Amino acid sequence: MHRTPTRRSPLPPTREATGRRRLIAGCIAVAALLGLTACGTASGALQPTATASAPTQQQPTGTGAATIAPTPGSDAAGSGPAARPAATTPRTPAGSTTTGSATTGSATTGGAQGQSQSQAPATGTPAAPPAHPGPATKVIGSTASGGRTVALTFDDGPGPATGQILDLLAQYHVKATFCEIGQNAAANPALVKRVLAEGHRLCDHSVHHPQPFEKLPHDKAVYEISAARDMIVKAGGPGTRISWFRAPGGGFNADNEHIAAGLGMDSLGWSVDPRDWSRPGVPAIVSTVQSQLKPGGVILMHDGGGDRSQTVAALKQLLPWLVTQGYTFDFPAA
Repeated sequence: MHRTPTRRSPLPPTREATGRRRLIAGCIAVAALLGLTACGTASGALQPTATASAPTQQQPTGTGAATIAPTPGSDAAGSGPAARPAATTPRTPAGSTTTGSATTGSATTGGAQGQSQSQAPATGTPAAPPAHPGPATKVIGSTASGGRTVALTFDDGPGPATGQILDLLAQYHVKATFCEIGQNAAANPALVKRVLAEGHRLCDHSVHHPQPFEKLPHDKAVYEISAARDMIVKAGGPGTRISWFRAPGGGFNADNEHIAAGLGMDSLGWSVDPRDWSRPGVPAIVSTVQSQLKPGGVILMHDGGGDRSQTVAALKQLLPWLVTQGYTFDFPAA
């Protein structure tokens, strides 16, 4: 009789299958645990890493985008453990320069640190002071000592009449203030030096005498005041001091007053104006001074800017009159 063999299911394959299933289950558990750890790392605080990361790619400051530090093998979106939240990248305060590993990387050095350096003050020539619109508030119109004193001031020189006026002042032992045009001072340095040598003082009266001076743009006003000062100082020589600035036509405002103050000069006005520049006649010049002058006053006259023969003639009458009236001569307040 033919006997059909009986098929057996040996135990070892069953044990192998069981072991295989356990191994697979264990791998799945480990993989799940690793995945949870990776997700927790990406979404939470970044753990310290001992390996050096690739150069930081930083979005422009102020965009609010996260800073991503990709590692080899990470995708372009920066997903997975390599994704660094923006909170982990220190911000450099505007206007400061921070050193150390957090801010000296390739991207930060060219960004926040570079921006900080560009905001630092430039060395060399100081920047022009900012504009200060509004009316002037500190224009001087009196003498330094007050009382029965008077300050003589002469504008628009040095010019052909300056020497004659200096001769008259020396005759009466009078000291005065000369408000000089920058280009005239540069053209007549000998007269500037004589003014200083005889004990008189200097005042800045702009480079070109533009009017209305108070309407000048800020940069133009800076040039007219600062360049004139430089020209007068150069003409006067070492040690030349300029204590005042007088705006052409009295065109003061807060801006040019602020510019002058930044250069160490007070703004100088006047209290008596005989309008000698218009050549109204010697009697008119004399009578205006005599009627308008009060103790402590500042008289405005001119030694340049045109024919000043009437001014010289009027001064020949005014100087002895002032002396007989008991006035002494002073400089403007400062």
